[in-house]
Amino acid sequence: MCTSVQCFILKTFIISKEVWTILFAAGMPWTKLPAVTPAQIVVARKIKKSFTGNLSAQVNSYPLFPGNEGNYLRAQIARITAATQISPLGFYHFEEEEEEQEEPIGRDTFVENIEFEPIPVKELADSMANWAHHVQHILPQGRCTWYNPAQKDEEELDEEELEDEIEHSEASIPEAGPPLLTPLSEDAEIGNMPAWSTHLSSNYFPQFAIALVKSNLWPGAYTVATGRKFENIYYGFGHKYSPENYSPPAAAALQGEYAADAEIAEVDDPTVEEELALKAAQQEAEEHAEEEEAEEEDEGEEGED
Repeated sequence: MCTSVQCFILKTFIISKEVWTILFAAGMPWTKLPAVTPAQIVVARKIKKSFTGNLSAQVNSYPLFPGNEGNYLRAQIARITAATQISPLGFYHFEEEEEEQEEPIGRDTFVENIEFEPIPVKELADSMANWAHHVQHILPQGRCTWYNPAQKDEEELDEEELEDEIEHSEASIPEAGPPLLTPLSEDAEIGNMPAWSTHLSSNYFPQFAIALVKSNLWPGAYTVATGRKFENIYYGFGHKYSPENYSPPAAAALQGEYAADAEIAEVDDPTVEEELALKAAQQEAEEHAEEEEAEEEDEGEEGED
């Protein structure tokens, strides 16, 4: 996904978390990409920027992307991975305990099916129902699991505040996406075009051919499979396909003026006559106060005598 230089990306797993590293050329050191945040996912969906190959480069966009090109690259990798990592249907399955305890939409783990029987290559190339997603869908919130931002820690709230929080959180509609291991046949179309295209690697030697699946939503994403072996690969510019030309989102509406009330209402400036009258009243009050002080001093001296 680099335009100025050729780059290679490697994914590893550490403590059940995906770690991505990038290599720009053979012999150069691998560079670890930073972790992605929900805010970066949300903004990455709204912009379309070409990569320069400089991970520390600034991403000039509207809306403003919260990070540099390395963060943007990681956000795009997360989006591409969630949408295009697929496997033959039945190769992975849920554990029996999870099937009994959890709903399908709430599962986030699976295991390899050791009893999986390979699907014939011809059937893999003929039907999208023989393929399934094995990476969690990213919600519009930028997370794989919905988080209610209105819900606070119960220990920090009293009973009345807790009741208000519960009512407010119940009014919020949780976001939900397709569950894990959903067949590709259920993916939405792109206009009048299917989300995926399939064919055999060779029509001349079908006995040696492998099945190939191409993503039409993310050009450059491919999956090949034969028997129990399959592999996902992406080689592209990191841009999602859109039937319409990209247009930056419109600027946000201007904020309204602060509601005026008696405390902040503007008043007319005083006239010259009003200022003179005020000064005269202040001077008269000062003279009156001086006279009272003088009288009190005189009374005190007479009392001493």
